[in-house]
Amino acid sequence: MVNTEEFIKRLEYLLEYYHVSASAFADKLGIQRSGLSHLLSGRNKPSLDFVLKVIETFPEVDLYWLLNGKGSFPKDENNNSIIASSPTVVKTTKDLFSQEEPEALSASGTIKQEEKTSHISSGEEEIERIVVFYTNGTFKSYTHRN
Repeated sequence: MVNTEEFIKRLEYLLEYYHVSASAFADKLGIQRSGLSHLLSGRNKPSLDFVLKVIETFPEVDLYWLLNGKGSFPKDENNNSIIASSPTVVKTTKDLFSQEEPEALSASGTIKQEEKTSHISSGEEEIERIVVFYTNGTFKSYTHRN
């Protein structure tokens, strides 16, 4: 579960980092200014749509940092592993579009094979990133690299 107070602090940090007002930030995201105001005041919790707009509009914002405060901002592009909040580390040295599957390390350090994923194509458009959210609060992010 996302700690709303900490999420608001990270959101305020983004406003300072990009030197924009809340109004300008909302305009860049394509959301209503009142919606951002309600988020910043703590009245509303962030929606998945809002979070996805932030990471799409500002690619240097790390999803896990934004949601949980773990990781780094700006995003460290050299770090290829994702540390989940449960005792599982997913090693993603290859992307979703490669032939090899990622390995998952359990808390005991043993390696288990993840379920096979199928390759996805969408005509002329290329998929940039796929994020899978799990009910235990963890996620996996797969990025297409040319």
